[in-house]
Amino acid sequence: MKRGSPELEINLQELAAQLHACVTRLFPICRSITGDGVRETLSILSETVALDIHNVPSGAQVLDWTIPNEWNIRDAWIKDASGQRVIDFRQSNLHVLNYSTPVKRTMSLEALKPHLFTLPEQPDRIPYRTSYYVENWGFCLSHAQFEALPQGDYEVCIDATLAPGNLCYGEQLISGGTDEEILISCHICHPSMANDNLSGMAVAVHLARHLQALSEVGALRYSYRFLFIPAAIGSIAWLSRNPEVIPRIRHGLVLACLGDSGAHTYKRSRRGNTEVDRAAADILKHEPHSAIRDFSPYGYDERQYCSPGFNLPMGRLTRTPNGEFTQYHTDADNLEFVKPEQLAKSLLTCFDILQLLERNRRYLNQKPYGEPQLGKYGLYSNTGGSTSSPARQLALLWVLSLSDGEHSLLDICQLAELPFAEIANAADALAQVGLLTEA
Repeated sequence: MKRGSPELEINLQELAAQLHACVTRLFPICRSITGDGVRETLSILSETVALDIHNVPSGAQVLDWTIPNEWNIRDAWIKDASGQRVIDFRQSNLHVLNYSTPVKRTMSLEALKPHLFTLPEQPDRIPYRTSYYVENWGFCLSHAQFEALPQGDYEVCIDATLAPGNLCYGEQLISGGTDEEILISCHICHPSMANDNLSGMAVAVHLARHLQALSEVGALRYSYRFLFIPAAIGSIAWLSRNPEVIPRIRHGLVLACLGDSGAHTYKRSRRGNTEVDRAAADILKHEPHSAIRDFSPYGYDERQYCSPGFNLPMGRLTRTPNGEFTQYHTDADNLEFVKPEQLAKSLLTCFDILQLLERNRRYLNQKPYGEPQLGKYGLYSNTGGSTSSPARQLALLWVLSLSDGEHSLLDICQLAELPFAEIANAADALAQVGLLTEA
């Protein structure tokens, strides 16, 4: 499949299989904002693209936050009086309150209940809950399972450590023709949830692989920086440690929830009308049922990148947004919930947005006094008098008319109400014969 210029050759079915295989391989790992699960995840992602792994030590100050102690878990259970595991971490890593402090004791059901978390409104699902910055311990279970627990004593064990260590994140920089950057970010801190977490990782790492191939043949205008980070604290740590990079970021996307059956939803940057906001809107207008939403300070790491002090041009691309599908933050966000073809189409949508940004430029008309005689440049029909105006010829005229150094090709396509590719192709043709130069 060819998708414009630069070219991206992709077999949709093969890509879909690769993406779902990536999600499947990562799914069993118990991840958190720190720990061995993050390291294992980054190691697997590094098999697709070479990642630089960064370590930020516990206790380090990053903006207004402090890197917490590292959490690792080996096993956890609740056993009844017969010694049977009624809650078993080995069956689902969502069963443990993420970041639980270690515990081993015997206690009554009444004493245990404050440490049990359920979803009464979804009684058959295990919820995902965390306690990153307040020490606590607990178990998550279905409400049906909770109600079936008989009175009596239970043996409780969480075999975990919470000790000084590191927060880890992965980064890859793909060089383009300039040092101006497009930032792509996804979070890697959730345990076994396929859509919220793994879909963004899979799309991002395979998008990086394709862009790396384009970089190797000199086909990229921008440089691309990919971040695989724990949510919130990871982006805060990266922003704190990279002040020299921030001025180079021209556009950016946060990727998450890209494998469900819903249409795409794009969330604008805090600025609201940046080039990436307009590019995403232009691409998604061709997708049925897609949506564009205004910025809000809730969601994923876009709220860190777009915070007032940084105010980066970062939008967010999802399918069904976080919190708006019933499987969100439960064990129902599983491998069956994410669809291989949806993952592949999400990657192609990302690429289309990036391709538009790559091709969007401002030009100067080199013959601005009157309309140039396009026929002698091989750009116009030699037969006049037609009442119809073919799209290509109309695009040529629009580009010539608005190539004043002020209007970008995206501006022109929206004013002309013509597809961006038609306008960009017209600009390429005009530039090839010397009628346009880049502003």
